[in-house]
Amino acid sequence: MSKCFLDDIRIPKDAIGLVPDKHNQFYFANDWDVVRNYDEFVQYIEINGVPKFVSFDHDIGDTAMDEYFRNVATKGTLDYDNIKEKTGLDCAKFLVEYCADKNQPLPEYLVHSANPVGKRNIEGFLENAKKHLNI
Repeated sequence: MSKCFLDDIRIPKDAIGLVPDKHNQFYFANDWDVVRNYDEFVQYIEINGVPKFVSFDHDIGDTAMDEYFRNVATKGTLDYDNIKEKTGLDCAKFLVEYCADKNQPLPEYLVHSANPVGKRNIEGFLENAKKHLNI
């Protein structure tokens, strides 16, 4: 089983400092498969199945980054209507649906996004899915 790193720009070592300190060494490992966007994430899972671990970024495209700088960084708000491409939250939603359809548990995960609102949205969605869907 593999580890999947979702991020449009960074590599796993770049996640250090974005996750709790106890996981920093984890990101130095070379056994990551890097995917850059929603379509690559979906294709990766459809080909390889559910990885043992996923590290999520939220802002995986230009309009998501624009929204981050326009609203999240300045006002602490996030308006998904301003984001044209799919985000890490969309990837989390796909993963939950895939796991539910295949009757598989969710993999372990961390969210390494620098976007605090997007990070909370992904974590909240996944925790809620684990609690209510028993996956």
